[in-house]
Amino acid sequence: MFERFTTGARRTVEQAQQVARDLGDPRITPAHLVVALAGVDDPAARALAEHGATREALLDRFGTDDLDAGALAALGIDLDAVRRQADTVFGAGALDRADRRGPGGRRSPGHLPFSRDAKKTLEVSLREAIRLGHRRIEAGHVLLAVVRLDDSDGHALLRRCGVDPAALAADVTARLGAAAA
Repeated sequence: MFERFTTGARRTVEQAQQVARDLGDPRITPAHLVVALAGVDDPAARALAEHGATREALLDRFGTDDLDAGALAALGIDLDAVRRQADTVFGAGALDRADRRGPGGRRSPGHLPFSRDAKKTLEVSLREAIRLGHRRIEAGHVLLAVVRLDDSDGHALLRRCGVDPAALAADVTARLGAAAA
């Protein structure tokens, strides 16, 4: 299947490995694919940015659903203030990075495997290409798969960035159609 991927789609998959590694995650998930895609020179990345999901915004929201801001506020803890202080002292995204490192705080070495959801995302990207009558799999097809699989961490990440999945899907589908024409 990988031979059917365009340059943008290949770079997305390759960069997802680095995103996961940088975040200290043990495997590649759909959320890593979305962050990677946002950093690729591709019409799908431009669509993401226009919908408010730049690479920086995605990284800022990556894994933020692990902490319940409402529950912490009830205890008198301002999660945003804690994040700002941690970012000031330890660097941007420090609080999120701390949760993603392996035992002993080390990052995962070597090749990282794809999670079941990431594999499913890549399979659905093929289905999206076929559905649209395209012979190649583009980064946009990968993004359409993330939107379609609404129970994945990639879809949840888009939502946390304020993206309307239906509007994004319509935009990406139009861009893919224009590229095929």
